[in-house]
Amino acid sequence: MPKILLVEDNEMNRDMLSRRLIKKKFDVVMAFDGQQGLDMASSETPDIILLDMSLPIMDGWEVAGHLKSDESLKDIPVIALTAHAMSGDREKALEAGCDEYDTKPIDFKRLVGKINEMLGIE
Repeated sequence: MPKILLVEDNEMNRDMLSRRLIKKKFDVVMAFDGQQGLDMASSETPDIILLDMSLPIMDGWEVAGHLKSDESLKDIPVIALTAHAMSGDREKALEAGCDEYDTKPIDFKRLVGKINEMLGIE
């Protein structure tokens, strides 16, 4: 069962997304701010990270940079989740270290497709 680290500060988004991912047979662990997300990436060794970009304490842009500069974490795929759907935001997320980008509100089917693709799940 692939483990997903969901880093999301909005309780409603976190609850909705985690319940739906669990129904799809993913093991979901959650962090509520950027620093906790970074700490849990080390302690939980997830298969993939879903990273909200607008987080308290340390934003997702900074978290992504730390993840990709850490030798033990750099190979974990990161999908940026953001309401920022402006031109250039996808490129900004990829430059920050994210491997993929998805906009809010979440299109769950599309997101699961990206997760499966990145994890090599048919």
